[in-house]
Amino acid sequence: MELTDKLLKPIRETAYLTAENARRYRVILRYFYLQYEKIKYWMEQDEIHRELSSHPEFSDYTIDQCRQDLDALVHWGNLLTMQDTKRVTSIEAFKNRQYRYQLAEYSVEIERMTIRLEKLFVEGASLEPTLLEKIRIELSKIFEISEKSPLEVYGWWNSLNNDFIRLNQNYQDYMRDLNSARAEELMKTAQFLMYKDKLIEYLRSFVKGLQMNVGVIEEIMKRITPPVLELIFQKTVEYELSIPRLDMEPDREELYERTKGRFTSMEEWFMETAGVPSEASRLFDMTNESIRRITRYATQISEQFTSGANRKEEYRKLCETFLACSDLKEAHCLSAVVFGVERPMHLKGNFEKTTDSINAGIYEEPPCILEIAPRIREYKERAERSFIRDYSAEKEQARKEEMEKQEREQFMMDSFLKNGEIHFDKLPVLEKSARNILLRWLARALEGDGLGKTGDGRVYHVENPQTKERCIVNCQDGSFEMPAFVLRFEEEKEL
Repeated sequence: MELTDKLLKPIRETAYLTAENARRYRVILRYFYLQYEKIKYWMEQDEIHRELSSHPEFSDYTIDQCRQDLDALVHWGNLLTMQDTKRVTSIEAFKNRQYRYQLAEYSVEIERMTIRLEKLFVEGASLEPTLLEKIRIELSKIFEISEKSPLEVYGWWNSLNNDFIRLNQNYQDYMRDLNSARAEELMKTAQFLMYKDKLIEYLRSFVKGLQMNVGVIEEIMKRITPPVLELIFQKTVEYELSIPRLDMEPDREELYERTKGRFTSMEEWFMETAGVPSEASRLFDMTNESIRRITRYATQISEQFTSGANRKEEYRKLCETFLACSDLKEAHCLSAVVFGVERPMHLKGNFEKTTDSINAGIYEEPPCILEIAPRIREYKERAERSFIRDYSAEKEQARKEEMEKQEREQFMMDSFLKNGEIHFDKLPVLEKSARNILLRWLARALEGDGLGKTGDGRVYHVENPQTKERCIVNCQDGSFEMPAFVLRFEEEKEL
């Protein structure tokens, strides 16, 4: 950044915005600006006084106050003056100096800025996926545009930059409003539910526009070569220098750096550079996070309305519906609808876990009985005496059952072993437990270096881990396709 005299000195022309009589100064300059837009550049003191005194807020406004206000604005440089000598008929009238006033150039721009500030929250910002599409279309013309005249290149460059500036400003303003404290409070009200779906659909359409255009824009930018960019920059600067200017002559180096910097900013917006994520990816994440936040707030509001409802009748009707099922398969289908991902319903209780197996189904678990206490203040739970229970008999019974289960599985696995090998393409119809054991052995060997060990210490390895031959393994509960692996055991002894 270069520090110039204009940058370091204060701007006196903005003093009227915060001065003691700012309400009068601002009205005067706004009237000047409105007349300026109508191409009426010069006005007299009587016109200003007549306009202000016509409003109830300035009913007591005097001609002397008007003269003082105009002098102050002339002193700050907001108004330019010219003495009106056409209607002077005496020396006394000439000494009174009847002036005509004109709005200074700085004041025109300051008034335009104040009007934009006044309309900032009225107009609001928006997310326009069409801007992304326009940028994509314009950027795809860069190769043919680079061969055109400086006038055509300059027009194309201005159009591309204007779309990019609008996109950048609009998304920042919209996200600022969406994440403001005021929006946070609105999302917590019941009225928010009325336009929640519309807002989410609006954000999703913008996300869709990002997904469709940003990747294409990134690919186009990767294909742009430095000679093409240099040609674009030089022709743009050449045309800007050819524009006749009365006040000052622009510097070529400054124009070139500004043009190059704008394209670099565009690249950083759409492309990842040096491991730093692009602004488009950040916008994508922010938009998705806003959708999740809106959905979360809407869910919380809905739960507030239903949290106090008595669900006793709902549970009773649910139980009656399950009892009316003709068989277990129909009950499974009903359970998928009631407890599935489409309409999740969670029942909480002190469930006793009977197995740690990952292959056990939920319908194989024993039922959990929930005792519902009445909703009365006088109700108290009955106190029961607790005692230490002896579980030795249950443990011994469980141990015996586990040993018998292992023996049955051992006998079954012996029947699969032929000449120290198990061929998956030659297996008979498998029970569920046998299938789980074989797949567990296979996974253990494939995860390591091809070797595995059974529970009784028997070492085996996969004979053909890279095989592309397929086979069908039939089981009692279905069939599945897999590679035709072969497990070879090192010793010829029973498992």
